[in-house]
Amino acid sequence: MSYSYLFKYIIIGDTGVGKSCLLLQFTDKRFRHDHDLTIGVEFGSRTVHVENKNIKLQIWDTAGQESFRSITRSYYRGAAGALLVYDITRRDTFLHLNSWLQDARENGNSGMSIILVGNKTDIESHRMVSTEEGLRFARENNLLFVEASAKNASNVEVAFMDVAKAIYEKIKEGTIHPSDENSGVRMGPSVAANSRLAKKQTNGGCCSN
Repeated sequence: MSYSYLFKYIIIGDTGVGKSCLLLQFTDKRFRHDHDLTIGVEFGSRTVHVENKNIKLQIWDTAGQESFRSITRSYYRGAAGALLVYDITRRDTFLHLNSWLQDARENGNSGMSIILVGNKTDIESHRMVSTEEGLRFARENNLLFVEASAKNASNVEVAFMDVAKAIYEKIKEGTIHPSDENSGVRMGPSVAANSRLAKKQTNGGCCSN
């Protein structure tokens, strides 16, 4: 499918919070109970629609183990969006959010759109982090926020789409420039061709008198 823009995403957070399951649910509409721990990085993609534009999301799912942290950091560069994920049933994963967010902001670009995702709402009876705590952390750090379940697909679509909408809004505002290779946004083939033609006409190329 042709697309107008490509957005690069990264999914970050502690090991076992469900990052790979969120990606699988979003790209393949399925859930695996026996998903292995991610070693290094995994990759997925899907084309979505934002304001009648086809936008391809290129999503990098990173390992949460400390031993892979240096590899993960290299993927922040050139990412336009990020999902910062914790497990609502494990308070330690919530307490580690500051460290992940610091990494993202030190190693990523300043215009990155980040959503905080409290995963595993399907096991509400084991909740250890309240919705109010998650919302407060998001507000204090200027993040989008949603609680979700990769298992039953609740709000998974919302998490990925809210980031896509935020990035597209920045393109319209001019705070993100697809021509900047570090922005995490690339123009699709048709948009790039039209942009080159317009530039050629403006500069008095083949269509000048």
